[in-house]
Amino acid sequence: MSIYSFSAKTLQGQDMSLVQFQGKVILIVNTASKCGFTPQYKGLQELYEQYKDQGFVVLGFPSNQFGAQEPGSEDEIAQFCEQNYGVSFPMFAKVEVKGDQAHPLFTYLSERAPGILGTKQIKWNFTKFLVNKQGEVVNRFAPNTNPQSLQKEIESLL
Repeated sequence: MSIYSFSAKTLQGQDMSLVQFQGKVILIVNTASKCGFTPQYKGLQELYEQYKDQGFVVLGFPSNQFGAQEPGSEDEIAQFCEQNYGVSFPMFAKVEVKGDQAHPLFTYLSERAPGILGTKQIKWNFTKFLVNKQGEVVNRFAPNTNPQSLQKEIESLL
């Protein structure tokens, strides 16, 4: 099993299989529009623009599970991301990223790359998972990890 086994709905409501990202380095992030880390959208977009032609993609998954910091509809989320941060990387419909109703992708990611002290549960918005070209989860980064600090690791996988 790899991340290519999963699919999710986009902000526009279309089913998208992650198999279409096969052969790319992927950064999967659970996002929110009203979080202290929301300005990371800018850094995530910069990483995407810098490396997309080399086979890198960012996938954003909004979640309202942490402090109700993503209360908007899919249309509102799309508009917010585009207007405020120029987000052009793929964004998905709101999902749960922890608990019994967690999207299977996030259950998989959390099991493959536990957090500090082996904790599997995602603790907050903007937790990041780096996936290599073979679809294997290679690292997990805390919400406060600045996207630009991931450049060297991304470059080593490209």
